[in-house]
Amino acid sequence: MRLAIFGNPIAQSKSPIIQCAFAEQFGLPDFEYGRILAPVDGFAESLHRFVAEGGQGGNVTAPFKEDAFRCCDRLTARAAAAQAVNTLKVEADGTILGDNTDGIGLVMDLRRFCSLAGKRILVLGAGGATRGVILPLAGDKPADIVIANRTAAKAVDLASTFSTKIDVPICGVALDQVCGVFDVIIDATSASLGGEAIPLPVGIFGTGCVAYEMVYGKGQTPFMRRAAEAGAAHLVEGLGMLVYQAVEAFELWTGLRPDAEPVFAMLRNA
Repeated sequence: MRLAIFGNPIAQSKSPIIQCAFAEQFGLPDFEYGRILAPVDGFAESLHRFVAEGGQGGNVTAPFKEDAFRCCDRLTARAAAAQAVNTLKVEADGTILGDNTDGIGLVMDLRRFCSLAGKRILVLGAGGATRGVILPLAGDKPADIVIANRTAAKAVDLASTFSTKIDVPICGVALDQVCGVFDVIIDATSASLGGEAIPLPVGIFGTGCVAYEMVYGKGQTPFMRRAAEAGAAHLVEGLGMLVYQAVEAFELWTGLRPDAEPVFAMLRNA
């Protein structure tokens, strides 16, 4: 099976390490998973070339998830809702199926710390990362979901889009309009990549709160420091999301569900 991850940049991706470790669990012969550095304006050409040369699927990372969405012949419900694709599978007839496993990867990681049922969830940011996780979060039946963004209109528009797709109350507000106490707070912004602090109201971190930073490998980000100061019970970075979204992708390609725990141990000790 020939697979690859597309991105720009791509050398930093841990996906080949993760996916090859999964393949070893099942002793899969001829399992190949590489990295493809696609030109910023040439994702479609890179994908079609890969498929023509026998590629059977793969993953997509920044900045190509929306390009991948447009290249697919069919989409899963979660990819259609996210309007972005991070997992590709070439079907037997040559058509391309697009999936988005980011959201379910996040949910699976959050379940290690709490049940989401009946919980209040705050998602910071109204971009593609947030769009990709709303449907899976709603699937666990939280009490409500609040999207907060610097530009309130973007948060309101995104919440309105999902209000007809999920059975969970959802609303969008400006960051300075967030009120109440939350059980789970997710930083889906790009602020932490640049070490930027997000202005957050006092008192939003509830007892037992899970503070989740989608990025990983950045140490204690400003969001994490703020959560720690507020007494959040769990400070979690996005490495688990990466591993669990990879579990979903591997199962889509092979029909086999790998064990994430040995891979967690490997990455922690690397």
